[in-house]
Amino acid sequence: MLDHPTHGQLRELKLDGMADAFAELQARDDTGDLSHAEWLGLLIDREAASRSTKKFLSRMRTAKLRHVGASIEDVDFRTPRKLDKALFQQLAAGRWIDAHQNLLITGPCGVGKTWLACALGQKACRDGKSVLYHRVPRLFADLELAYGDGRFPRLFRQIVKADLLILDDWGPDRLTSGQRRDLMEIVEDRYQSGSTIITSQLPVDTWHDVIDEPTFADAILDRLIHNSCRLPLDGPSLRKTKDAAQPKDREDRQP
Repeated sequence: MLDHPTHGQLRELKLDGMADAFAELQARDDTGDLSHAEWLGLLIDREAASRSTKKFLSRMRTAKLRHVGASIEDVDFRTPRKLDKALFQQLAAGRWIDAHQNLLITGPCGVGKTWLACALGQKACRDGKSVLYHRVPRLFADLELAYGDGRFPRLFRQIVKADLLILDDWGPDRLTSGQRRDLMEIVEDRYQSGSTIITSQLPVDTWHDVIDEPTFADAILDRLIHNSCRLPLDGPSLRKTKDAAQPKDREDRQP
């Protein structure tokens, strides 16, 4: 069947969602009774859905989440790690991001801290928020290199402007003077203008020692901990338990 001129025009106008819907409707035998308004409504609905999906995928590419497939729908509340179900469901609603609050996820290795953070990050992308994921050690290394090759202003701007910044694997190494300075600048610029998730194996009351300089520690932690939510976890490593039993959902299969 020859391509309808309208289909080609929709492609030229980059209305791909409408073009796909137009081709599908043309090929069906049960659309002859649809009115012009109903046809147009179906085309517009498909275009809106297509654009929404493209924006979501773009936000996910920018976020660079460690666990791309993590989602709040796949969280296993049966896992023995003391995950507060009511609190997590409140966090999944995303109002804490609108309020520019922070989230501190702590617990031993393997209990799913990073996976849960990425699930909340994916939900934020679905909600139209800009998200950025960084492992703390690698972030500091990237910032140090950026000073030398001229990328620092752009990288710093990207970090501080994100609606949600995920800083994964905080500690246990003590910060250098340069790292303290960079972290202070990031925290200061994001204070009451963006939300930050920090995951760490260390309890919050030991973070002061990681920063390793009282004045900086007081200033940084005051901005991070003030008006923050805490999600403390505890339990056996999921990486070990998944090898002992058949996985029941996608979270059990996290790397």
